[in-house]
Amino acid sequence: MLSLLWRHFRPVSDLEARGFGGFINNFYDDEGWWALALIRSYDVTGVPGYLDMAQHIFEDMKAGVDSVCGGGIWWSKDKKYKNAIANELYLAVAASLANRPGNKQYYLDAAIAEWNWFKHSGMINSQNLINDGLTINSDGSCTNNGANTWTYNQGVILGGLVELSKANSDKDLLTVASNIAGAAISSLSKNGILYEGCEPNCGADGAQFKGIFMRNLRYLHQAAPQDAFKNFLLANADSIWASDRTNDNKLGITWTGPASAGGGPNAGTHSSAMDALVGAVAVAS
Repeated sequence: MLSLLWRHFRPVSDLEARGFGGFINNFYDDEGWWALALIRSYDVTGVPGYLDMAQHIFEDMKAGVDSVCGGGIWWSKDKKYKNAIANELYLAVAASLANRPGNKQYYLDAAIAEWNWFKHSGMINSQNLINDGLTINSDGSCTNNGANTWTYNQGVILGGLVELSKANSDKDLLTVASNIAGAAISSLSKNGILYEGCEPNCGADGAQFKGIFMRNLRYLHQAAPQDAFKNFLLANADSIWASDRTNDNKLGITWTGPASAGGGPNAGTHSSAMDALVGAVAVAS
C-alpha cells in the first residue's frame, strides 16, 4: 500500500521545486512543526529524504539558541520573544532525532540542554501549567509573562519529554510529563471535556490547539499509562461524536457542541477533533 501511495506523491524536494516556499522561514515554531511531520513521515515510509530534511530544519532551529534569558530559542528570527511553543518544538525535534538513525549524541545533547533550560526558565508556573512565554525585563532578567496557558503548550512538551525519556532512559521525565498532563486535564477542561479559552472564536491556529494536546497525551499514555489519561481521551471522543458532529460527519471547535459554534466546522476544527478520536481508538483496546 505504501509503495502504491508513494508513486502518486512526489518527494519533499520536488514539492519545493514546484514553487512551495520551503520548510525554512522566519518562525522557528513553523519549522518545528514541519520537522516533526517529516520525522513521522520517515517513520511511516522509511524514506531517508524525510529524515534528512528534518535534520536540515533542526540545524536552522539550533541557530536560534542564544544566551538571552539564559538560553532557549526565539519564537522568530526577529528575536523579540522567547516563548513556550518554539522551545517545546525544538526539544521535541531534537529528542525525536536522537531516537532515529544519525548522530544520536549530538541531538541528545541538544535536547538535554534545552530541557535543562526550559524547566528553569519560569514558563512552568506554580500550577504545573505552561504559560505562553517570557517577558524580557529592562535589567535583562526574564520572567513568566502570565499569558494564556494554551492547551497545545501543555501538549507538545509531553511528546518532547516522551522522546527524551526514550533517548536517555530517564523515566523521571515521564513523571514530569504526567504532572503537566494532569494539571491540564484538571484546569483546562469543563465537565471533563477539554476547553480552549478562546472558544468558539480561536482563529485558524487556535482551532487546532486541543487536538495537539490530545495527540501528545496519547503518546504519553502509551509510554506511561494512566487510567486518567485513557478515560479523558475516551470521554472527549465520545462527546465529540455525540455532540460536535454535523449530519455529514464534520467536526466543530466546541467538543461539547454544537458543531455550528464559531461558524461551524473547518479544516482546523475537524483535524483537531480527529486527533482526539484517533487518540481514543489507540487507547481503547
